[in-house]
Amino acid sequence: MPTSRRYRDRSADGFLTLIGDLPELVRNLVVAEIDAAKTWVRRTAKDAGIGAGWMAVALFFLFWSVPVLLGFFVAGLSSWWPVWLSALVVFGIGLLLAVVFALLGLLRFRRLTQRQNPGQAVAKDVKIVKDVTDEF
Repeated sequence: MPTSRRYRDRSADGFLTLIGDLPELVRNLVVAEIDAAKTWVRRTAKDAGIGAGWMAVALFFLFWSVPVLLGFFVAGLSSWWPVWLSALVVFGIGLLLAVVFALLGLLRFRRLTQRQNPGQAVAKDVKIVKDVTDEF
């Protein structure tokens, strides 16, 4: 929220002047909280989308690893060592790729819980105001 208003020393302002500025300050706070909520939703949606994409890639590699495993069993039972060994290596690579992309997706999803929710920020602000009013 860009503002051209400069901060000034308000120690000489009267009580009524300060009370008169209160609606503008509350409005600025509400606008700032709404902007913070929009930013939080945007970042959360982006991380969820990227995490879902990594999970889709992991599922793709896992899907194609199953036929390789079946090929491994067929080659292992009906042929000699080099055929099933190569099938096992391909299956291991596919499984390794699935694990790597699944971990990338999980790391992206973990970011969702690390950000502060705007609702939590509002609750914290309300608690601070309530603590200040309890002092008087």
